[in-house]
Amino acid sequence: MEAYLDPTTCQKELFAIEMKNLPLYGYGIKPFTLSLIEAAINLSAGRVSNEIIQNIIKLGQDMLQAPNPVLSGVDHVLSILKGPFRLVVATKGDLLDQERKLERSGLAKYFHHIEIMSDKKPKNYLKLVAHLDINPSEFLMVGNSVNSDILPVLEIGASTAHIPFHTTWAHEVGEEPLKHPNYFKLSDMKALPSLMGFKL
Repeated sequence: MEAYLDPTTCQKELFAIEMKNLPLYGYGIKPFTLSLIEAAINLSAGRVSNEIIQNIIKLGQDMLQAPNPVLSGVDHVLSILKGPFRLVVATKGDLLDQERKLERSGLAKYFHHIEIMSDKKPKNYLKLVAHLDINPSEFLMVGNSVNSDILPVLEIGASTAHIPFHTTWAHEVGEEPLKHPNYFKLSDMKALPSLMGFKL
């Protein structure tokens, strides 16, 4: 889109379109692709070429089929925790896409339950803990997003382990609740067993 706008402005406008579309499309690569196409049309005042639209569609298709590399240590950590704890995947986005990602990762064997949410709000987490037949105080959420994995979980009285990641969508970045007693910040997944009481 450099023929129409500078990269910074393009990113800003794309983000605004993504936020506008969230209530309609939800989360995931497919909604992102639709927002890219809308942004291309809007930012070019309808002059964007069919070739660019086709390239955007191809980009979305490639993202849906891309490998999902597992971060270092994750497999080992899950193998340690699987016995003593019920492990649950709690994610949001497109059902088919998320199922494919988990299957490609090779990690599905570790999980007792897979929960693919339309969003990660307190009500979604309350529904999950009710489904698991546990109290919020027995639930620990591990994730990289302050806005989705941390704040709503603390709001229901559960605990959180925040593992920051170098590429986090702007929508998911929030202010860390550093003084909250149920908030733990870890350097990586390898620190999780120690938090859970394992001596490695």
